[in-house]
Amino acid sequence: MLKNISFYDFMHRQILVLIALFSTTAFSYVIFGIVYESYFIEILWYLLVLGVSYWGYILYRAYADNEYTIKQKEEWLSKVRYFIFFYFSTWTIMFLVYIARDNLQLHYLAIFTQLGVSVVATTILVSEKKLAVLILISSMFPITIYLIFIGEFYSYVIAILTLVLAWVLLYGSRNTYNYLIKNHAQAYRDYLTKLGNRRHFIDLLEDAIKIQKSSNKYMYLILIDLDHFKTINDALGHDIGDKLLIEVSERMQNLTKEHNGNISRLGGDEFCILSAEFKTKDECIADAEIFAKELLNSIKQTYIIDDHYLYISASLGASIIDKPTLSAATLIKEADIAMYEAKAKGRDSVIMFNNELSIRIERKLSVERLLHFAIENREITLVYQPQLNFKGKVIGCEVLARWSSEQLGFISPDEFIPISEETGIIIELGYFILQEAFKTFKEWHEKGIELEQFSINISMRQIFHTTFIDDVEKLCKEYLSDELRSKIVFEMTETSVAEDVSIIIKKMNRLKKCGIRFSMDDFGTGYSSLSYLSQIPIDELKIDKSFIFELNNSIDSTNMVKTILNIAKNLNLKIVAEGVETELQKEFLIKECCDILQGYYFSKPLTKDMFEEYFGVNSRS
Repeated sequence: MLKNISFYDFMHRQILVLIALFSTTAFSYVIFGIVYESYFIEILWYLLVLGVSYWGYILYRAYADNEYTIKQKEEWLSKVRYFIFFYFSTWTIMFLVYIARDNLQLHYLAIFTQLGVSVVATTILVSEKKLAVLILISSMFPITIYLIFIGEFYSYVIAILTLVLAWVLLYGSRNTYNYLIKNHAQAYRDYLTKLGNRRHFIDLLEDAIKIQKSSNKYMYLILIDLDHFKTINDALGHDIGDKLLIEVSERMQNLTKEHNGNISRLGGDEFCILSAEFKTKDECIADAEIFAKELLNSIKQTYIIDDHYLYISASLGASIIDKPTLSAATLIKEADIAMYEAKAKGRDSVIMFNNELSIRIERKLSVERLLHFAIENREITLVYQPQLNFKGKVIGCEVLARWSSEQLGFISPDEFIPISEETGIIIELGYFILQEAFKTFKEWHEKGIELEQFSINISMRQIFHTTFIDDVEKLCKEYLSDELRSKIVFEMTETSVAEDVSIIIKKMNRLKKCGIRFSMDDFGTGYSSLSYLSQIPIDELKIDKSFIFELNNSIDSTNMVKTILNIAKNLNLKIVAEGVETELQKEFLIKECCDILQGYYFSKPLTKDMFEEYFGVNSRS
């Protein structure tokens, strides 16, 4: 059977078609009765047809007026099948009545009508193969028996031709049915895994929403995304990738069947599972957690494909169906949000969608959307945090970006910078920051504000961008002299530098030809080795503020700072301590010969004008 929403809608429409066709055609028998002066039986029969027609109309209205679940639609369809069979059978009744009479003209009318009923059955009921065959047999069999009982040669020939016609009708109906099955498979099945596709899953999900609305039962859906599948696909080829997808889908399908669920492939390496029904929400959540763990373990088992031993994990996002007001698209979106949260937290895990996650994601989406217009709307500004030497003299500053959104208010850099890196907006934002910072540095130089260094944070996303070095060279030529370029320091975090050392070294060396220096920011939070530090052309180490904060409170932090200072001295690197907030921290760092100090103890990040005033007061040793 073609079990999908369109099929039920199709059968629903056929009811009116049959009622219109049969009720009007059947009236001709009343006319025949009047002509042949035997209208009493014809009128009774026509009333029977109208009665069955009314039954069909009730079924038609029931489907139109109710949002049935698939189970309810199947129950409705069973009633429709009975209705259709009885509807067609009424014509056989009249056939038997007419052939029992002596008037041959009535025999011809009965035979012609019965043949017409057979054609209608195989045409209209092509999607209901078994029902069409049953009606065809019940319609053609009486004609065949009638012709055989005539006992003449011509009647035998016509009986054989009747059987041939029945076979032709069956053959045509079967071919059409097979064609519909093929089209249905293409429309609702994934060609590779033979699972249901996105369209099929949305139908199931919409049905689940109706179940929740009518019965208050609970279900869950799990969205599965295979981790690093693209790497396998690119490295070993699409043939291996396809075979892997088939094996993964078979494992998940077997496990899903054990839990009485349904699984579909949404596309690529994404799959979605819809659970069975649960009486309570707690039961639903508990089963979702157990099933998700089983699913993760099953997916992680070794795959042997064409002599390749493959290992793969998955990130899962789960959403509970407990609100009938939500659409199928919204539920998939919730699971998708949870799934990406699982990826962000290291993959190979499951995250359950909840309101807190929803609020956080909505906030993130709002920040991402508004960030696109922040520069254009002049909402991004720069502030400058002073850097001082051990004598208290301002010798430099760090450039920091601030965003004051008209709609969201002040947004911390810790929030919008990572989002800008994820979305690629950092390229445009980074260029703006460089341009404005270079302009400011040039203006200060012209005003006599001389700094030994001018630090700007640079993202790895910027450095790897194809135009970054060209953009820096262009801005240097436009705003900075050779002297000023030698004072520019690009700060890169220790963790990000570890991404691809050889490529980064090449890019750093090219930028150093412009006179630019480099600082390793947040040092101590990553995994740098001494050999690694000696390879990259950095000029400065910046101790992470978390270690400075714990000075005098934690022996480990104190020892770490001492170690970093010793490493910097041995490698002939400058050392900057950020996050200095107390006198004790300052005195300790000066005692340990730290070159540059930065933090709220000295000053918060200042606007351009405020920094100029601060510099005027603290520019002398």
